[in-house]
Amino acid sequence: MKKEITITDIKGIRIGQTENKEAGTGCTVILSESGQGMCAGLDVRGGGPASRESELLKPLAAANAIHGIVLAGGSAFGLGAADGVMRYLEEHGIGYDTGFAKVPLVCQSCIYDLGIGRADVRPDAGMGYAACEDAEKNQPKCGIIGAGTGASVGKICGREYAAKTGLGIYAVSAGNLKVAAVVVLNALGDIYDPSTGEKIAGPKLPGMDGFADSRKELYKLSQQTDLFSFKNSNTTIGAIITNGDFSKAELNKIASMTRSAYSRCINPVGTMADGDSIYVASCGPRVVADVNMAGTLAAEVMAEAIQIAVRTAK
Repeated sequence: MKKEITITDIKGIRIGQTENKEAGTGCTVILSESGQGMCAGLDVRGGGPASRESELLKPLAAANAIHGIVLAGGSAFGLGAADGVMRYLEEHGIGYDTGFAKVPLVCQSCIYDLGIGRADVRPDAGMGYAACEDAEKNQPKCGIIGAGTGASVGKICGREYAAKTGLGIYAVSAGNLKVAAVVVLNALGDIYDPSTGEKIAGPKLPGMDGFADSRKELYKLSQQTDLFSFKNSNTTIGAIITNGDFSKAELNKIASMTRSAYSRCINPVGTMADGDSIYVASCGPRVVADVNMAGTLAAEVMAEAIQIAVRTAK
């Protein structure tokens, strides 16, 4: 039987967040507590990912562990936040030992939030370092916080009709196996509750009860112009954290299985105007577990985290 737990019940990681509410952007970090790092995989879909060090997570890449995952706003500008994370980890003696220096291996993905608040303020090295300092408390929260500060959905009709979303976290255990999800919900598509089929977020047009249908708007726009040329302002990014003992190849498989949560909750999903990325990291004291069970649980916790990213964005 599975039961709900807190993400901090999974040992070996610390999560920290910082944001600039006025500018409408922020940063969330997931750090390994150990110099040994965490084994990780990645699944990327959609046409516009802003990412860093993704090649490290391919099964044949030499590194078997990374030391941090950064989720941030700022589009490609926000990738600079990882510099501050690297500095923090280096100061704490964490990194891949090259013989001359310990080099922290930090992967990152960003959402596009430049149309919220101020476009000239983005996550940078200072914000990345501050998020690491916050991780010392290890008290992660959901809502309009961290990388979720500038997140929204239903922007296809224009930002003035979009619905505010944020960052969601959810975790469960099943026996000794623990699986948690962290997600920053910034999709092109509408958001649904898969348990009921109810639409819970999307474009809100004047005089309309409920939400407009982003699929219908997409069909209309596709007859007029190239969607990507002016609607590339999305991306849902997230991470699965588990204590399951899996290889890098298995973690990549779990990441691809987690992708089904996006399909259950977001429609349309994985478009050329999205850059959706899902990390999966194994950390802490590890337990033997079945990859199929872990992938199934990962999709379930990710789907719930997406719901939370809507409900807590007040």
